[in-house]
Amino acid sequence: MPEFRPRIVAFVCNWCTYAGADLTGTSRMKYSPQVSIIRFPCTGRIDFMLLLKAFANGADGIIVSGCHPNDCHYSSGNFHARRRWIVFRALLDFLGIDVRRIQFSWVSAAEGAKWARLVNETAERIHGLGPFTDYHRLRGMGVE
Repeated sequence: MPEFRPRIVAFVCNWCTYAGADLTGTSRMKYSPQVSIIRFPCTGRIDFMLLLKAFANGADGIIVSGCHPNDCHYSSGNFHARRRWIVFRALLDFLGIDVRRIQFSWVSAAEGAKWARLVNETAERIHGLGPFTDYHRLRGMGVE
C-alpha cells in the first residue's frame, strides 16, 4: 500500500498570504508540496461552499488564509471571513467533518517563514488524521 500523502487545498488572499507564499518560494524555504494554492482577491470573497466542494473532490485538508485583522486591502474582508468561519464551523459539526481538517490563519506578505510553518504543520496534522473518506457522502448531498 502506498504511503498516504494528504491533498491540501489553500484558499488565500491575493494581497497578503499569496504574496507571503511567493516570498517563501523566492527565499527558497521548504514546505510540503501537497498544497495547491487557489488565489482570491480577499478571504471575505470565499464562498465556504467551495471548501465543501474541495472535500467532495478529494481534498484531505484545507487552509484558508488572508490578511491580518485591520490590514485588509478591502478594509474589512478578513473580518467578514472570520464571521463566516464561525458559522461554517457549525455546519462542519452538523455534517460530521472534523474541524481539524481546516486551518484558518492570517499570513502577511512579509511572513514567508510563517507560511512554510503553517503548511508543514497542517500537512502533518492532516497526515495524522488520515484520508478524508466522506467525499461520497458530500457528493450524495449534491456537493460537487
